[in-house]
Amino acid sequence: MTLGLALHTHGKISGVDGVRILKLLDDDEWAASPLPSHQRARFVDDGWIGGDHDEVRLSAPRDARVIAAGDVVRLREGSSMVSVVWRRGARTNSLFATERCNSLCLMCSQPPRDEDDSWRVSELLATIPLIDKSEEQLGVTGGEPTLLGDGLTAVLERCGQELPDTGLHVLTNGRNFKDATAAATWIRAGGERTTWAVPLYADVPDIHDEVVVAPGAFDETLDGLYELACNGAQVEIRVVLHKLTIARLPQLAAFIYRRLPFVTHIALMGLEPMGFAKGNRDRLWIDPVDYLAELTTAVFHLANRGMAVSIYNLPLCVLPKTLWPFARQSISEWKNSYPAECAPCVVKDHCAGFFASAGPAWRSRAVRPLQYEDLSHEMA
Repeated sequence: MTLGLALHTHGKISGVDGVRILKLLDDDEWAASPLPSHQRARFVDDGWIGGDHDEVRLSAPRDARVIAAGDVVRLREGSSMVSVVWRRGARTNSLFATERCNSLCLMCSQPPRDEDDSWRVSELLATIPLIDKSEEQLGVTGGEPTLLGDGLTAVLERCGQELPDTGLHVLTNGRNFKDATAAATWIRAGGERTTWAVPLYADVPDIHDEVVVAPGAFDETLDGLYELACNGAQVEIRVVLHKLTIARLPQLAAFIYRRLPFVTHIALMGLEPMGFAKGNRDRLWIDPVDYLAELTTAVFHLANRGMAVSIYNLPLCVLPKTLWPFARQSISEWKNSYPAECAPCVVKDHCAGFFASAGPAWRSRAVRPLQYEDLSHEMA
């Protein structure tokens, strides 16, 4: 199996007091960089990092491929771990805002932890100035980022100051946007370059609230969505596809068109088998080939009415060719994998592939390597 590149490795680290967020620079960039010496480190091919006067050093990294010139890394005193918090050239980079959340979604891939991690704000504020100014899009994720309150405002404002040409994509359950004052503050801080991605799992309260394990969440989410719209924000709707959401997927598509015509994009997303999803497999798992009728109806209901719609996290071999134009390579590089059986597939380079956590029990029975003859006729 071909696995994505991890975001962490270990090595021998010295010279670190507390936490250090560092930009790794090759010799040419080092000489030209305007960054203060305490924010940068010299990167050399043998795996060593040296900061000002070489006081910070890393040697013998367990996997030297994890870190490269241009990356931003986090080092902690007393720890052997090197964490890449931003990777140059990655298709998907995100700022991790918090592990806290006010929902407990049955399929959450990042199960929340109820502890104060507001310390993350200072690390994010230190990270943002080190990101390449050419970064096209940066995610903000969690947990629920709005639980940072004023901290989220500070992070968004720092992005505006340091990365004025970078689009922001904030994953939020939308519930806290029901507070009109807070909503206006966050939206203003994010500015026109920010898209707010909000999950909606059904057109009726009982199903949505069951999925997020939070009574009243459906109404709060809709209130939040309307506040976003009233403030002129760009909004994306996200729907994770599983046994509980499939039954009313066509009705949800009609609801979005009728009640949420202001949204700029709808993402219909295959299930990631991580976190809570593993423990809730019996309630959630359905082979994608068994919901193609509902998926097709929903996609074309939206697309035929001029709404932008995409399919995330599903391999092309599972989808009928009529849905291929909507399929995206959506899985973050560090989570992405292709099993050995995909090696001869002629569309592999255009396919989303699989989550690295998706073992055989989480793969469709329709998975197979496609050949050129498969492309010349309609697939079942």
